[in-house]
Amino acid sequence: MNSISLSELTDRIQETLKLNFDTPVWIRAEISELRDNQSGHCYLELIEKEAETGFLLAKSKATIWSTTYRMLKPYFESSTGQSLRAGISVLVAVTVEFHGVYGFSLNVRDIDPTFTIGEMAARRLKIIRQLEDDGIADMNKEIEFPKLPQRLAVISSATAAGYDDFCDQLKNDPAHFAFYPKLFPAVMQGDQAESSIISALEKVYNHQEAFDVVVIIRGGGAITDLACFDSYELASNCAQFPLPVLAGIGHQRDVSILDMVAHTSVKTPTAAASFLIETMQQTENAMLDVVADMEQIVRRKIVEQNRFFETINWKIKQNLKSRVSAKNMLLEKQKSRLKSALSTTFSRQQYRIGLIEKSIESHSPAFLLKHGYTITTLNGKRITTVKQVKALDKIRTFVHDGDFGSEVFG
Repeated sequence: MNSISLSELTDRIQETLKLNFDTPVWIRAEISELRDNQSGHCYLELIEKEAETGFLLAKSKATIWSTTYRMLKPYFESSTGQSLRAGISVLVAVTVEFHGVYGFSLNVRDIDPTFTIGEMAARRLKIIRQLEDDGIADMNKEIEFPKLPQRLAVISSATAAGYDDFCDQLKNDPAHFAFYPKLFPAVMQGDQAESSIISALEKVYNHQEAFDVVVIIRGGGAITDLACFDSYELASNCAQFPLPVLAGIGHQRDVSILDMVAHTSVKTPTAAASFLIETMQQTENAMLDVVADMEQIVRRKIVEQNRFFETINWKIKQNLKSRVSAKNMLLEKQKSRLKSALSTTFSRQQYRIGLIEKSIESHSPAFLLKHGYTITTLNGKRITTVKQVKALDKIRTFVHDGDFGSEVFG
């Protein structure tokens, strides 16, 4: 029986590959794994799936050596606005290599970013069409935005500068409107961002009755960090959320899919705060207009009443001798109609005032205290963050039926 050694077999395979793949080959594949090495090399796993079923058709290890990786990575990311990461489709030039010990692998020599740009655009369009086909693309926009958006469920990174800018803008509002932001921390960039933001939305959903608006904010950053905002799952959750979503992602790129499905989208966290303040201002102006209209109606009714009585008195004087009895009856009827008209008018205006008072009361600090919220102060100033207090500080907490003092222990 003829036989050869294992090394002889691997040598033959190696020689065959060299003969048939003596130049780089351009291949289309999806990156399923990507790992940077401390030495600067990049190790990947490339795969191909069947388009309809997702069945795995092929898989191969690949390497980008450090000298090539230092050039390809920034070139790809600056061209596509996307990080070189797992989950994206690429067109790469590779050499085919086989080693007797380490087996088959591909060595990436070049990359075509235009292919990935096309894949990204096609994927984005597919997601938008899927949202439209599902009938949910405009669902959040159809929710009426509250006239007094004070109770805010804020989804952001707790340490992000954009979150601080948002809070500062609300605090420094010249009109001094009362806002009650509650932070739901989330990762706002990278591979974990999508699941983290969805998890935060689920927490808000469990307490939705306590909030008026969901605010999703993120400060400025690299375009490559924003891929999560073009996710179908995140867009689907936002589109179907029962509270209006205000997005202030903080970028100047093309509108993300999240921006498209949110009730309202602005460019930055600061702009999101300004939008909320402007909404409150518009409501206040509308209320002031109602009060002004009521005052004008009352004044007009008084003038009409005076003119009416002047006319009646003149007629009574002219006809007093001949028609005293008839005029008295007519006067009483007219007075009765006037009183009824005035009573109806004042009742309507009083009802409108009552509605306004109830609306103001339901958003006042006293109302919030009555319904279980508390206000804590340090030296007479309201505490909105743990950063304002330190150990041994004397603080005072107000509840609906009084207040009490306490000491911070740590």
